[in-house]
Amino acid sequence: MNKFAYLAATAAALAFTGTAHAGNADGKVQVKLLGTGVLVDGKVTQVKGDAARLVATGAVTNTDINDNVVPTVAIEYFFTPNVSVETICCVTGHHVTVSSGTLSGVVAIDNVQIIPATFTAKYHLPLGAIKPYLGVGPTLFLMINDRPSTAVRGLGVTRTKLSSELGVAVQAGADVAIGNGYSLSLDAKKYWVNTDATFYTATGTALQTRHRLNPWVLSAGIAYRF
Repeated sequence: MNKFAYLAATAAALAFTGTAHAGNADGKVQVKLLGTGVLVDGKVTQVKGDAARLVATGAVTNTDINDNVVPTVAIEYFFTPNVSVETICCVTGHHVTVSSGTLSGVVAIDNVQIIPATFTAKYHLPLGAIKPYLGVGPTLFLMINDRPSTAVRGLGVTRTKLSSELGVAVQAGADVAIGNGYSLSLDAKKYWVNTDATFYTATGTALQTRHRLNPWVLSAGIAYRF
C-alpha cells in the first residue's frame, strides 16, 4: 500500500468508526474524504533555452497538460468556531502533450506526478447548518517521477525535469451539516503556480521552457468533525 492510500485508509477509519470519538459539529478537528477534479491550464509562457531548435523551427510552440480526477484527504483544525487552517493530501498524475507545432499531439513528458502541498487559512460564515467559507494560503507543487516519452527519446532526449515551485491558492466552499458531526462538503480552489520544463540530451540541455499551470481544483465529498 502506498503512502497516500495508507493515509486515506487511516483517515477513513478515524472518520467513520466513531467508537473512539463522538461526532461534534463544534469540534476542533475535521477530516474530509473527497473526490477531486484537477483541471490544469498548462501553457508555455517563456522559452529559456532552445539548443535543439525545437521552438525555433516550429516543432513545438505550445503544450497542454491533461486533467485528472483523484481521491483527496483534507485535515482541518479550528482555532475558533469561525477560523481554521486546512491541509490536503493527494497525488495527481498528468502527461504533457505538444498542442501546436509540427509535433502537435505528441506526448512529451510521461506520467509526471504532482503533490500539491497546500495550507490555507479559512474563515467560516456562521449561517447555521450551511457553513460557507473562504480561504487563502501558500502551496508547494512537488514534481516527481516525470520522464521523457518514447517519441521524445527518439529525438535524443534522455531525461526530463519539471521544477518544484511555490505558489498561492484561494478557495471557497461550504460544509452542509447532516448530523452527528458529519457534513457534505463542496470545495473549489484556484492555484497560481508555474514550473520549468527542462529536456536533457547526453551532451546537455536541449530545451527549457516556463509553463503556467494555474489549475482549478474542484472537490466534493463527506466530512467528519470531532
